[in-house]
Amino acid sequence: MAGRKDPNGANRDIRDDFRAEIREFLGTRRARVTPEQAGLPLYGGERRRVTGLRREEVALLAGISSEYYTRLERGNATGVSESVIEGIAQALQLDEAERSHLLDLLRGAGTTRPPRRRPAQQRVRPTVQRVLDSMAGTPAFILSGRGDILAANHLGRALFSPVYADPVRPPNNARFVFLSPHATEFFRHWDEVAGDTVAMLRAEAGRDLYDRRLTDLIGELSTRSAEFRRRWAAHNVRMHTTGVKLLHHPVVGDLDLPFETFPLPDGPSQFLLTYTAEPHSLSQDALNLLASWAATNDGIEQSAPANDSQSADSSDIPD
Repeated sequence: MAGRKDPNGANRDIRDDFRAEIREFLGTRRARVTPEQAGLPLYGGERRRVTGLRREEVALLAGISSEYYTRLERGNATGVSESVIEGIAQALQLDEAERSHLLDLLRGAGTTRPPRRRPAQQRVRPTVQRVLDSMAGTPAFILSGRGDILAANHLGRALFSPVYADPVRPPNNARFVFLSPHATEFFRHWDEVAGDTVAMLRAEAGRDLYDRRLTDLIGELSTRSAEFRRRWAAHNVRMHTTGVKLLHHPVVGDLDLPFETFPLPDGPSQFLLTYTAEPHSLSQDALNLLASWAATNDGIEQSAPANDSQSADSSDIPD
């Protein structure tokens, strides 16, 4: 990540971080594709030192020279054409999220701007907050790309009361997932949520390695969670805009809640997140009960179980 060798970004080429990310990302994508999956022949008795593709095999599939691909994988991204990027994406079987991430990294490797200082705190416009509050029967949030909960309506705060129990503000989903001992109970499919969370942070880092708030968060999680470090090293990225979240709320029990995310045009990497329940389902009954509970509990954060994230370590999270 940016600043891992020089936090102030002084006396070094600021493109080095992006070049390192390109090298590690392409290396991990290459390692996961076997010659059989790529449609390449394996000759009898051939002994391979790698299970994935060799650089020259990626170059062959992409229609470029092996020397050119090797320079690109080492981070030399000057003047890379759209056709070359498309060829590499097809050779490595990149999905849409991975292709976008590669484009972000290539763009960053060509920048000459200095690293930004700590950005101003992200704000949510009052009109957006009014939209949230008008969605009385739907838990709704505004999240940043790094997982900060920037705003929520009353039912949203009630639903995520275990996350809000952390005194750090703004509450952060990634910090809760990896540092809170309550996360594995709250998220019934914690392993899937953990993978999606890391993939989201990795994609956000590709868009701007010099977001100090983001690099500080990744540094904190890497220091305090071995599980986060392991997942971060995989360089997985993913678009996670819709699905079903399986939760266990400390007040109303299990909820199976479909979710949708909608990007906001204002502000960097902000999006609206909403949860709904299937009509006439047990989850809808539980959500109605949660709304009744929230209506009589103004101090929702204080009603949640205590969050021990300040003392949690990797032993709190399953391997």
